[in-house]
Amino acid sequence: MNKQTPSGFVATESQTRHEKVDILKQTGNQWESHADTISVEEPLEIRIAGHEFEETTLAITMRTPGCDHELSLGFLFGEGIIRSLDDVTALEHCRPPSPDKGIHNSICVTLKASTAFKLEQLERHFYTSSSCGVCGKTSIDSVMEKNFTSIGHRFSIRRDQVTRLPTDLKEQQADFSYTGGIHAAGLINSAGDLLTVREDIGRHNAVDKLIGASLMAGNVPLAGHGLMLSGRAGFELVQKAIMAGIEFVAAIGPPSSLSVELAEDAGLTLTGFVSDKGFNLYSHPGRVS
Repeated sequence: MNKQTPSGFVATESQTRHEKVDILKQTGNQWESHADTISVEEPLEIRIAGHEFEETTLAITMRTPGCDHELSLGFLFGEGIIRSLDDVTALEHCRPPSPDKGIHNSICVTLKASTAFKLEQLERHFYTSSSCGVCGKTSIDSVMEKNFTSIGHRFSIRRDQVTRLPTDLKEQQADFSYTGGIHAAGLINSAGDLLTVREDIGRHNAVDKLIGASLMAGNVPLAGHGLMLSGRAGFELVQKAIMAGIEFVAAIGPPSSLSVELAEDAGLTLTGFVSDKGFNLYSHPGRVS
């Protein structure tokens, strides 16, 4: 059952996703003038407001404009700040658009008074390098502590359905057909069908948009579903899948060592290097027949 979108103005059609630029194209010994289409990259400031604290900046992410409401909801869900759309009273773009392109780059999510989140929980730990002083086990434990749902066993998929996924995903990437430079995340069922696809210049943003769309449709947790990624399966993407209750992740690129450990601990099936020729299985192979 579809959920009611929280009140507030959300820019949708006005958000430019790609633009034309003049370039010189070199082929062999020839130079030619061309118009090229590229993906727009703009910052999005995600702000939150609550009953006990004033509106404040939560995060700034570089993203492709469009579906900003889904992106912000998916991000808050992945951070454990909200559990469902019921935790949100309002969602709206809250600053004037940029003067040069007219893009709305700031959005605010207002939490219900009953939401358990406290402002002091805003401190985030980014595991960006081995020098940050946080070990892999600690980062995995932090995900497991935030997880609101255990991974189910309702999803299964055939080998031939897995190898078909990269082609199916590319066919549904509307922006990729224009620019060739944008990531995608697709929600799949046990029949191997792509139910929903979201694109963004940032692979993590594409997943947040996809989960945010599922939240707005009232379909989270996503037990019985899988996730198809256009790039590699990094730790943060596997974390987001687990938070949403997704059982299976397929990626065109490779996983990282930490994403494999996390998938194994959480009970998620992880595949990488997926192509029409085959794929690698890294954890919990029982969901693939």
